[in-house]
Amino acid sequence: MLSEKLKEYSGITDEALKKLFLPDGITPPHMQEVMSYSVMAGGKRLRPALVLAACETLGGDRQRALPFACAIELIHTYSLIHDDMPCIDNDTMRRGRPTSHVMFDEQRALLAGDALLSYAFEIMLDAVVSAGEQDRAAAAAAAKAIADAAGTRAMVAGQWQDVLSEGKQISPQELEYIHIHKTADMIRGAVKAGALIAGAGEEELTCFDEYARRIGLAFQIADDILDVVGDAGKLGKNTGSDAADNKVTYVSLHGLEESRRISRELIQQACRIIKNMDASGFFTELAHFIIERVN
Repeated sequence: MLSEKLKEYSGITDEALKKLFLPDGITPPHMQEVMSYSVMAGGKRLRPALVLAACETLGGDRQRALPFACAIELIHTYSLIHDDMPCIDNDTMRRGRPTSHVMFDEQRALLAGDALLSYAFEIMLDAVVSAGEQDRAAAAAAAKAIADAAGTRAMVAGQWQDVLSEGKQISPQELEYIHIHKTADMIRGAVKAGALIAGAGEEELTCFDEYARRIGLAFQIADDILDVVGDAGKLGKNTGSDAADNKVTYVSLHGLEESRRISRELIQQACRIIKNMDASGFFTELAHFIIERVN
C-alpha cells in the first residue's frame, strides 16, 4: 500500500513540477535547464508526499496543497545543491547522477539553488493570493510553516551548526540539535503545511508535529547509518563522506548498533503518536520505511 501511495503522490508532484519549468519567454532557458536538472532527477518526494497525505488524512483537498508540496521540494532541492558544493560537502553524485556543480559549474549551481528557493516562495505566495477568501488564511499559514522550516531557526540553523562542528568533538545534545534542525524540521514543516490546508486544529497539529519530529530524526540517523554500510549504487550517491569530512554522526558518536536502536525507538514512538489519526495506515508504514530503506 505504501509504495503505491508514494508512487501516486510522486506522480502528482512530478507532473506539477514539470509545468513549473515550461518556457515562459522571460526566464533564461538555460537557467531553467540547470534548475530543473536537480529537481527532476527523481528522489523519494517524501516531503511533498507528507504535505499531500496530511491534507488528505484530515479531509482536505490535495489540489489546494499541491503548490506547497512543490514548493517544499524546490526548497529541499536547493538545499541539496548547496550542500553538495565544494565549499560544504563536495559531493559529486546525487540521485544517481553528477551533482549540479559537476554537471555545470559552481557559479550556475549556486545561482540555480538561489533561484529554486526564490521560486518556491513565488509559488506559495501565488497560492495565497489566488486562494478564495475562506481559504486564504490557511494558505498563508501553510506558507509560513514551510518558511519557518527552511529558515534561520530550522534547516539553515542545523546546516550552520553542522558545518561549524566538522572536525570537533560535540555532545549528543549538540548532534541532536543539528539533526533535528537540518533534517527533521523540513519534514515537520511538510506535515504542518498539509494539515493547515485541511483546517487542522491544535490537537491535530501537535500530534502531526510530534510524529514528524521523530521520523525526521530517525530519517537522518538512517542516513548516517547508510553512509557507513549502504550501497552507493542503490543510494545514488557516494558513501563514506561523513568520515572523510570529519563529521560527527550518530554512528561515530553512538556506534552502529546503538544508532539502529535509537532509530527503532523513535519510529515506535512515532507510530504510537499517530495511531489514532492514521486510519489508512500510511503514516505508520512510512515511519517503518524510514529506517528500512536502502536509499
